[in-house]
Amino acid sequence: MAKGKVPTRDELLAFIRESATPVGKREIARAYNLKGDQRIELKELLRDLRDSGEITPDRAKTFRDPEALTDVTVVEIVRVDNDGHLIAVPHRHDEEKDGPSPHIEIDPQTAPRSGPAPAVGDRVLASLKRRGKNAYEAKIIRRLGSGPKKILGLYEEPPGRDGLGLVTPTDRKLRVSFDVRPSDKNGAVAGDIVWIEATGGAVARRARVLERVGPMSDPRTVSLISIAANDIPVEFPPAALEEAERAKAASLGDRFDLRHTPLVTIDGEDARDFDDAVFAEPDPAHPGGWRLLVAIADVAWYVRHDKPLDRAAYRRGTSVYFPDRVVPMLPEALSNHWCSLVPREDRPVLVAEMWIDAEGHLKRHKFHRAMMRSAARLTYTRVQRAMDGTPDEEIALLMDDVVRPLYGAYRVLLAAREARGALDLDLPERQVTLGEDGRIAEIGVRERLDSHKLIEEFMVLANVAAAQALEQRHAACLYRVHDQPDLAKLESLREFLGTLGIKVPTGQRLRPADLNRVLHEVAGKPVSQLVSQTVLRSQSQAVYSPDNLGHFGLALARYAHFTSPIRRYPDLIVHRALIAAYGLGDGGLAEADRGRFVEFGEHLSMCERRAVAAERGAMDRYVVAFMSQHVGATFVGRITSVTRFGLFAALDGTGADGLIPIRSLGQEFFRHDEGRQLLIGERTGETYGLGDRLRLKLVEADAATAGLLFEVVDVLERVERHALPRGQADGRRGPPRRPVAHRGPPRDKRSRRRK
Repeated sequence: MAKGKVPTRDELLAFIRESATPVGKREIARAYNLKGDQRIELKELLRDLRDSGEITPDRAKTFRDPEALTDVTVVEIVRVDNDGHLIAVPHRHDEEKDGPSPHIEIDPQTAPRSGPAPAVGDRVLASLKRRGKNAYEAKIIRRLGSGPKKILGLYEEPPGRDGLGLVTPTDRKLRVSFDVRPSDKNGAVAGDIVWIEATGGAVARRARVLERVGPMSDPRTVSLISIAANDIPVEFPPAALEEAERAKAASLGDRFDLRHTPLVTIDGEDARDFDDAVFAEPDPAHPGGWRLLVAIADVAWYVRHDKPLDRAAYRRGTSVYFPDRVVPMLPEALSNHWCSLVPREDRPVLVAEMWIDAEGHLKRHKFHRAMMRSAARLTYTRVQRAMDGTPDEEIALLMDDVVRPLYGAYRVLLAAREARGALDLDLPERQVTLGEDGRIAEIGVRERLDSHKLIEEFMVLANVAAAQALEQRHAACLYRVHDQPDLAKLESLREFLGTLGIKVPTGQRLRPADLNRVLHEVAGKPVSQLVSQTVLRSQSQAVYSPDNLGHFGLALARYAHFTSPIRRYPDLIVHRALIAAYGLGDGGLAEADRGRFVEFGEHLSMCERRAVAAERGAMDRYVVAFMSQHVGATFVGRITSVTRFGLFAALDGTGADGLIPIRSLGQEFFRHDEGRQLLIGERTGETYGLGDRLRLKLVEADAATAGLLFEVVDVLERVERHALPRGQADGRRGPPRRPVAHRGPPRDKRSRRRK
């Protein structure tokens, strides 16, 4: 065999760092086919790398990347991913000090044969096999124990228990309560939301209070429950706050000067940070076309790679919004000051300059680092009133040069959206109004105006331009991807729509336009909202990824989040990538981050899911707290889900939803027809199905667990249903089977309503 070539210093270093396991001189020589004197030269090269600290030797005379974890180490299981795999981090890993944690996936085949299965919170001794720069597979050697199994719950002191407290978990999946002895209540009083640690084992179900979150009677505790239950980071590290406080005004320097262009911000009345501004004017070179500017706060100028502020923002991933507070991604010194495009103040921005033709197609774009000065802080309602004919004094001066051109460009973009068939799910959004006491004063539906849609279309165009720009420059991009609907979900949707006499195309690639035809067919009918919700539930979850799968819902081939770097870390990554790709100065994508886009996508998708869960949980609890004042009252609502143990219904107006237990439907045996989403009475033939309109009595409202229980007072309207094809009567293939009859309540009185 011919002799090979001795690797260069960089080649050898890359080989060792990319190896899944430590490698020795023998493995390296074999890999490069080195003989004789070449092996002596390799030995000298390894000695130089070892002496410089670029590689680390071990007892087995092998070498590894000094930043890599050791072969055997203690890890702590911290979460379960979407595929059900246990994910761990090195024990005592601190992201603020140590940087992002490596991705360690537990091999499910190595669970101990005796004792409890490994779970979140456990510490284990594991052997690691490297799968990438910062990714490992772990095989469990032995379980070392676990940290405190913290549980969030409502502390009460029921009478007749001799001072023994009782904690009911706020998470309905935990179907047990815990006893708390007086010596273990740690200052908790009846009605407190508390963190507890189980101490009595599986049989005794005892616990001690670790921390008080707040009294359930205080409306501010509602959002604190969601913050605590979802582990939302709240406090910024002192170093991050100090860094934000040291920020100062950016100079014009080489920036594109837009201070005399009348860019304006358009936001809600209660907005405190303004991170996007817009401008439009006709394109004289192309009749019917437009030149648009979307200016976004230059967060990358202030938040630099791997500084305390950057690490804190990455850990959060996104701002989290509650009815009574915001948990921001960035400290207020930036989000409400230097990175907020307040009127008549110079602010640094990253600008997407875009040209569209008369059909709304994006023809070309440029990205600039610029300095702008907002001409006005406008709101959606003021702009809409102005376009409806009643502008206020400030907007009247801006109508001809600013507002009307914005709407002219918007109409072209809207026509382009409709032409490409973007999914048109116009679902109502609940709007909560809080009173001075912090409690809900009113629940309504947020009005959706053309001014809202205008800003949305401008932002969508800028996001498309950002993705295109990075592709054209052959730069890494963190896409916002929304894949095709899952085939199983799509088949369930087809079967459900079939019961309503609605057909969805089969045997071809589904397009958003196909679903739009369904939505238009039911528009104005009683089942309209139900069909919209069902179509929404059939969709894949949008995620962040370096692999472009397109955006199904928007009917776009490429899409990236660019327009909100104050509140979304993915946008900050895209800003940095654009700055580096266009050579726009400091604050661009760091070399160390170029290989981390898979990690970025996984972590930031998780942060988004965490924020959504927290926001929904808080909204649900606020609504239940509001409804608790009306226990015993009757309401009108529609069935939104049919299960073997009961029905779920949402009320008109408030959108509050809860469970109708099967026991409350009378002395009747009901069978569950899964295919047609029905409960059918065996004796009377009475049916309850999706979309049926009911008069309901509220019998229970538990704000701690966000649970509502209803009873049926009367059936007001039943949806007309069609028979399914033979073999699908119960949502199965093949001959129909007789469903199991059910009667009476499920075992868990507080079964969680379906999300």
